[in-house]
Amino acid sequence: MDEPLKLPVTNEYGYYEIRLESIGGLGANLCGKMLGELGALYLNLNSLSFSSYGSEKRGSPVKAYIRWCKNTKPLQVNSPVTKPHLLGIFHEGLISSYPVLEGISKNAKIVLNTSLSAEEAAKKYHINAGTLYCIDALSIAMECKSRINMVMLGALAKASGFIPFEMVEKLCKDTIGKKYPNLIEANLNGVRLGYERTSSLEISATEKDIERKNDSTETSGETDENSAFRNDFGKEHYVWGYRNAPIGGINDRIGSTVSNDLAPSREGYIPLFLPEKCINCGLCDSACPDFVFQFLPGIYKEKEAMVNNGLDYTHCKGCLRCVAVCPTGALVTALERDYPEKPYEKKNRDLLPDEISYQESGANSWITSDSYLTEKRVDGGVL
Repeated sequence: MDEPLKLPVTNEYGYYEIRLESIGGLGANLCGKMLGELGALYLNLNSLSFSSYGSEKRGSPVKAYIRWCKNTKPLQVNSPVTKPHLLGIFHEGLISSYPVLEGISKNAKIVLNTSLSAEEAAKKYHINAGTLYCIDALSIAMECKSRINMVMLGALAKASGFIPFEMVEKLCKDTIGKKYPNLIEANLNGVRLGYERTSSLEISATEKDIERKNDSTETSGETDENSAFRNDFGKEHYVWGYRNAPIGGINDRIGSTVSNDLAPSREGYIPLFLPEKCINCGLCDSACPDFVFQFLPGIYKEKEAMVNNGLDYTHCKGCLRCVAVCPTGALVTALERDYPEKPYEKKNRDLLPDEISYQESGANSWITSDSYLTEKRVDGGVL
């Protein structure tokens, strides 16, 4: 595109801002990079994109930020996007767990990956501002053997109202096509279906309503002694900043790994346990990165043994490594939509401790006499 694209709306700095809310494994980081390239190389705009995430483990929260402005204006802000014009939510489960809807205005465009209609999603998740675009990205990705991020890319282009679809196609051919030529047709199909199948709903809300909601959120987030505020679902969100971050970055959420739900990171498939084929070899437990299998004392072949009782799907992220290593076919790949109630599920929520106590001092050579020296030792020195 020779002529720079005219941005329909900008903030006080002259920037059009995009924020992607996702979890590791759904491809939001790559989608953000592609949107950054789209602005700079195909739309003739000044463009900036970067991501924010901790460990790159599947299921970990991921945010991607993109800023565009006209090519005659410098981009001088590189802080996170707090008031997006275009917001992409890669999994609906994030809404009830993280404050992904923060900063939404009446002019914002929200793209939500969900099987619900726009009307149903707006009611269920209390989305009270902006224009909501819903797309069942997971089903489409499985249908055309693409990825969720490609479907979301097409849906984001449609929701923007100004991004030419042919430019998105060209971007995919030049990036995905060069690196993965065998996958380009499936990915182009995913982008096209995402663009075509997005349904929308304009939500009416006054700016006063939005400001009142945002103000109450910011206030509670700063003043609560536990650095938390509650959303419309009654769940706690921990928002730490320079004013309320714990000294030394200490994580005071005891047992948070046990309480985390990794189910949103699955992409439509689950390992299905067939106990009649299981020989209790434990290879699945060894291969699983999240220790979801529950081996308990039992009887196998008329002998006492540790017996596989199933897995905890709350912590299963759908990597299917257990299926790959199972030697007897006791674990097979299944479509998650076929099993709304998971068979042989064994919850391990009881592992979450009420509290953890720490010893003021641990064992050492002065107390246990583990030293190789023979001198008589007392606390503080050698006799």
